[in-house]
Amino acid sequence: MKTEQQVIAKGVTQERQLQSSDGYLVVGIAVLLIAAGVYSFVSMPFGVGIAGVFARVLPVALGAFLFAGLYMLQPNEAALLSLFGKYKGTDRSEGLRWVNPLYSKRKLSLRARTLNTAPLKVNDKRGNPVEIGAAIVWRVRDSALAIFNVDDFERYVNVQAEAALRHIASLYAYDDGEDLADGETTLRAGMEVVASAMRAELQTRFAAAGIDVEDAKLTHLAYAAEIAQVMLRRQQAEAIISARKKIVHGAVSMVEAALQGLSERQIVELDDERKAAMVSNLLVVLCSDKETQPVINTGTLYN
Repeated sequence: MKTEQQVIAKGVTQERQLQSSDGYLVVGIAVLLIAAGVYSFVSMPFGVGIAGVFARVLPVALGAFLFAGLYMLQPNEAALLSLFGKYKGTDRSEGLRWVNPLYSKRKLSLRARTLNTAPLKVNDKRGNPVEIGAAIVWRVRDSALAIFNVDDFERYVNVQAEAALRHIASLYAYDDGEDLADGETTLRAGMEVVASAMRAELQTRFAAAGIDVEDAKLTHLAYAAEIAQVMLRRQQAEAIISARKKIVHGAVSMVEAALQGLSERQIVELDDERKAAMVSNLLVVLCSDKETQPVINTGTLYN
């Protein structure tokens, strides 16, 4: 599997920090400049020529120019700044900030986001159709990669999440079976292992967009409708077989204990034929799933 550094090609624009200025200080300067311009309009007489007009207009224009460079950032929010199409940097400072008014600004949320994928119909390792869904928590780590390296990073996340989920589902069988090695991970029994593999897969796929995966868990897992009933009967059969094995094992142990107790206490002497009949009767009573009907024998086993 490729590492994140291998996924990000050389020459791709990556995030670099740009230090903005305190917006409150710039607001104060801009207000003073505009006030000075307004005062000059009021106090200076008209008809003083080009210099007088310039002295009135310049402070107001400069103050308005400074106001154009103001913007506000909330916590976990960034602003990508570019000048005539050239990326200059990303500002992650909070509050009222100021940069060169000629910079174009694009705000981007850095908060954690959740993608809850709809159940997908995929084939597991055995080729059985299953429905699988996941919840993925992700956030933008590199704002420049998210904006400039992919066309639409949110759509990119949706498509890559679906592709990763399909790939992970094909690596594991839905449930245990005779064709699986002992201890082999399955989708149903090894959800933690599957989730860890899915996080690694998603992180590799999201690296090109500068996105980190914080968590990923399966939220839906079931056989597809067309084989659900067949697989349910199979699971029921396996459960019945397992229960029967335990019942028979317990019945044999009980019969063995009964014969041993009769022999040790010398309550009755049993030859091989009587022991066989007793074992048969006890196993029928103990292993039957229906109530047994007693039969009273008034004679002997030989009559």
